[in-house]
Amino acid sequence: MKQVLIIDESVMFREYLRHKFEENSIEVSIALTLVDGTSKMRNIVPDLIIMDFNVNRHGSLELLKQKKADINTVNVPVIILSQSLDQKQLIELIPYNVKKVFHKPVKIDSFFATLSEVLDIPFNIDESPCIAEVHVNDNIIFIEIARGLNRDKMDLMRFKVAELITLYDIKVPKVIVMLSNMKLGFADAPNIEKLLDTVIQASKAKPHCIRILTKDPFVHKFIRGQKEYEDIEVVSNLQYAVNDLLSGIDSRSGQSEKKAELIGDKILKARSRGDTEAMALKFETETKKASLELMKDMLENLRVAVIDDDFVIQELIKTTFQKNNAIVSSFANGDEYLAVVDDEEFDLAFLDINMPKTGGFDVLKVLQTRNIKYPIIALSAIAQRETMIRAIKMGVKSYLVKPLRADDIFKKSVEILRVNY
Repeated sequence: MKQVLIIDESVMFREYLRHKFEENSIEVSIALTLVDGTSKMRNIVPDLIIMDFNVNRHGSLELLKQKKADINTVNVPVIILSQSLDQKQLIELIPYNVKKVFHKPVKIDSFFATLSEVLDIPFNIDESPCIAEVHVNDNIIFIEIARGLNRDKMDLMRFKVAELITLYDIKVPKVIVMLSNMKLGFADAPNIEKLLDTVIQASKAKPHCIRILTKDPFVHKFIRGQKEYEDIEVVSNLQYAVNDLLSGIDSRSGQSEKKAELIGDKILKARSRGDTEAMALKFETETKKASLELMKDMLENLRVAVIDDDFVIQELIKTTFQKNNAIVSSFANGDEYLAVVDDEEFDLAFLDINMPKTGGFDVLKVLQTRNIKYPIIALSAIAQRETMIRAIKMGVKSYLVKPLRADDIFKKSVEILRVNY
């Protein structure tokens, strides 16, 4: 039996790979740290090492050096995962039998093609078009699925949802599943059933705490026709779904979507996306035990933009990141930020929606036209939930409600910045 050693902090990705490998009778060893990985490498002499280079770059190189120095492990092939590697770092990897470097987000079809080549074992991967993303806002789990239903991405989603519930310590899970750019039919029924079962099992949410946001009549008809899903409400309005879940309205009590103020949202219409590979998995990983200390290597030299007219907010975010050597640039309004956005690159931005002069929505429109794609975390006051829903419709996946706490900033940053798959 072949053996694979996985050195990665991501619970989601590790468990997904374990599942896929065990389907193919491959034994898996897991290491959370490089010290543990070095020990297991020597003891089991695996047929392949899959290693997250961002766990600790210096430590990763040390492990590779020890692998090369050991006659038993020198020829073990390695696959590297990394958020970013420059040309110099790639050259450093050449002597260590590194078969391929995958930048995150990992293209899973290409990843498993390489695994098949290295291990000489075929892997069955669902290559149907699909984009899947999971985020938490206001303790609601938002699951957005576009283009189609992919069974491998649903498997990944199972672990992602569980991780987010742990990270945010959600006691009563509430879920909104947004099916964007989707027109389904009878042939999709098994995948719809798998999606619903995955959501229920992964979130442990009661069916009446789940909303399916879609304008597809078949989805509505399918769910209404299945007794086990009869308490899941199918809606076509995002504001209604959010307000309904946050206010604790039970859909069985006679309340209906028609009683909610409709805002004509367009969240379900086809979106213009630049993805060229159908298998790009855009999930981020995080664990309850994540801490600033564990993220130190990742935060170092991270470029963060803060666009907010509130000096206190600027300083709070700056303090959160600068203690780990991140580079934080503050802008008092949208105009200051837009003046440099074409010349300066950022990894993450915090954007206040309500600012004088050029406000947050004006900034978002400009970023869309200039194809700026780094993640944006929107900031807004607690009484402006409709504003945040509008931000979601403009492509913002995560937001924070003021007043902010350092812990909230950290958790949201973990959700956004940690490894994308």
